Amino acid sequence: MRKLQSILSKYDAPQKAMNAGIYPYFREIESDQDTVVKINGKKVLMFGSNSYLGLTNHPKIKEAARKAIDKYGTGCAGSRFLNGTLDIHIKLEERLADLVGKEGALCYSTGFQVNLGVVSALTGRRDHILLDELDHASIIEGSRLSFSKVLKFAHNDMAALESKLKRCTHESIKLIVVDGIFSMEGDIVKLPELVRLADKYDATIMVDDAHAIGVIGKNGSGTASHFNLTDNVDLIMGTFSKSLASLGGFIASDKYTINYIKHNSRSLIFSASMTPASAASVLAAIDIMVSEPERIRHLWEITDYALRGFKAMGFDTGKSETPIIPLFIRDDVKSLLLTQALLADGVFVNPVVSPAVPREDCLIRYSLMATHTKEQVEISIEKITKAAKALEIL
Repeated sequence: MRKLQSILSKYDAPQKAMNAGIYPYFREIESDQDTVVKINGKKVLMFGSNSYLGLTNHPKIKEAARKAIDKYGTGCAGSRFLNGTLDIHIKLEERLADLVGKEGALCYSTGFQVNLGVVSALTGRRDHILLDELDHASIIEGSRLSFSKVLKFAHNDMAALESKLKRCTHESIKLIVVDGIFSMEGDIVKLPELVRLADKYDATIMVDDAHAIGVIGKNGSGTASHFNLTDNVDLIMGTFSKSLASLGGFIASDKYTINYIKHNSRSLIFSASMTPASAASVLAAIDIMVSEPERIRHLWEITDYALRGFKAMGFDTGKSETPIIPLFIRDDVKSLLLTQALLADGVFVNPVVSPAVPREDCLIRYSLMATHTKEQVEISIEKITKAAKALEIL
């Protein structure tokens, strides 16, 4: 055995969790991503999905994907930079730019690659990248690939952000990168205050709207629209794997910034382009999202209903104000035990434990889809409350 293998062979944390019966990852789903899924042949209520609009099995989207395969085949066999740009990619980028109110957009094959390639490309050695401490991992990784000085500020704390901005040199580029809706906590960035600080310190703003597209803003267009600050946000990032029922991601900005990214973002230039079926699926999903506003209205109705229900049962839901509802357990083992108990009782949720979060902040991530019913929410709250009491969490 070589040295690397010898070292890696000692990594047994997953095996210990499996032996203890509390390993919660890579659970095999045998059906489509709906409000009810099938696991081990049994029906399970799904409250762990990012399909906020419930579109992953929509017949119009599936038909669009089939037609794209018939016309273009299953893949592009190359990067966007060379042979992998199709007319359907350009059509999608124009649609996205229009949706979020920017001059141009650029599609990547995953959302992770967007943040990796954009954040790492925009600033240089004498510049600064300022990150919320709870930004998504892809933003963190992008900043690590940059040669810029990275400064983190306390979560959604604008006074902390200003103290970091004061440390930056006047002549440096200052890029502030934040989530629009934070993926685990479910709260929304304080964008009006952030814009004020960006104006004061001549900083550039990039908002990751992975969890905001399809949830907030006009026609589900995201955080900047939600606050009526589209012209004040310089870059808007989004993913296709959540509300838009596909796979991929995009960055939208002014034409000069898009032109630069298009020719300097390594994760775009050196990765194969998103599949034709994925692009067609997103176009169909956007059409449905815009033409059926009742989906977003219902999503918010059941979000308010669920938040009231959990709070009435005594759960700590933190500062969540969106369809992402954290149930703070604050104990790693109990979080894993609760997850397993719920799966056995027919409810799928996601545990978020250390080191992903500090031990004192571990939680169960409960997320809603526009296709959930109030009855399903009621059943889930009842079962989660019962299991939490049995584990002495409540």
